[in-house]
Amino acid sequence: MDMKNQTAIVTGGGTGIGKAVSQELAGHGAAVVVNYSRSKVEAEVTVEEIRAAGGRAMAVQADVSVDAEVRAMVQVAEQTYGSVDLLVNNASITRHISMHDLEAVTDEAWNQLIDVNVKGMFYCARAAAPLMIRAGRGAIVNLGSIAGTTGQGSSLPYAVSKAAVHGLTLSLARALAPHIRVNAIVPGAVDTRWWEGREEQMRRLAPATLLATISTPTDIARAIRFALEQEAMTGQLITIDSGQTL
Repeated sequence: MDMKNQTAIVTGGGTGIGKAVSQELAGHGAAVVVNYSRSKVEAEVTVEEIRAAGGRAMAVQADVSVDAEVRAMVQVAEQTYGSVDLLVNNASITRHISMHDLEAVTDEAWNQLIDVNVKGMFYCARAAAPLMIRAGRGAIVNLGSIAGTTGQGSSLPYAVSKAAVHGLTLSLARALAPHIRVNAIVPGAVDTRWWEGREEQMRRLAPATLLATISTPTDIARAIRFALEQEAMTGQLITIDSGQTL
C-alpha cells in the first residue's frame, strides 16, 4: 500500500507503542493524526519530531471513550487532510490489581477499562468507517494483548478487556468487509512506560522468552504497518511476543 496519499489516525499516538506507530507511518508517507487524551506535551513532541523529519502530522485531543469526541477528531482529520484511510486503535489503559484479589476489582475499574479499551476502539472504527467506505478502501489495526489469550496480565479486567478486543476485531472484520480490513496485533511484554517501577520483573521475564528478549515499541509498530499494508488479510490476530506464550 502506498501510504503517501493516506491519512492515519493513531490513538494514544504520543507515547510508547503509539509514538513508534506514528513515526513509522509518517516515515512511510502517511499524514498522521496523533491522538491523545491527557498526554498533550508528549503528543506535540511527537508531531514536532515527525515534522522535523519531513513528515506530516498534527496532534488532536480526544478521549476515545467519549463518542462525541471521537467523531469530532475524525472530522478534524478529514477537514485537514481530506480523508481517513488508516486507523490504529492503540489507546488503552490498565490497572495493576492482583489476579487473585477479586475483591479489589471495583465496578469503577471494570467500567473504565471496558470504556477505553473496548468501546473506545469501537467508537473510533464506527466514526472512521464511513470515510473509508466512501473511498472504497481502508484498514484498521486494533492493539490486543497476550493477556487476552492467556487470561494473565496486570489485572483481571484488563485481560478480559483485551479478550474483548480480539472478539471485536473478528466482528468488525465481518461487519466492514469487503472495503475495510480489520486485524489485530497481539503483543506480549513491550518495553514501555507501563513497566516503570517493574524493571526487575521485566529483566526476569526476558530470559524466559524463547528469543530471550522483550519487544520494543518499534517492533510492534513495524508489525502494525505490515498489517495495514496486507491487502489480502482481514480478521487476523497476530502475536508478537518473542515466543513468550509458546
